[in-house]
Amino acid sequence: MNPLDLLIPVAHAQAAGAAPAQGSLLSTLLFPVVLIVIMYLLMIRPQMKRQKEHRAMLEKLAKGDEVVTNGGLAGTVAAIGDHFVTLEVANGVQLRVQKGAILNVLPKGTLKSA
Repeated sequence: MNPLDLLIPVAHAQAAGAAPAQGSLLSTLLFPVVLIVIMYLLMIRPQMKRQKEHRAMLEKLAKGDEVVTNGGLAGTVAAIGDHFVTLEVANGVQLRVQKGAILNVLPKGTLKSA
């Protein structure tokens, strides 16, 4: 007995049997189509909904709103531009961040109570 037989299985010739029955085109394509539909419903559609809500939140953004950025900075909106927002994080300390970096708008008075 060769020691490699333990590591590498020996290929044995199989008797030629009858060819497997061919399924119809519909049954062959049904599984991938169902998989794509499930992926769309579970992954793509909810992500598109979140993006739409985030875009609407950014459009409603106004001066004086209290916001939190993706990086965790919390501040009050001091000025709004086309692509950037100026946040006042402390008295006299202002930072410019991209509009898309704003994660959430906080209820009024949240930063004063913290």
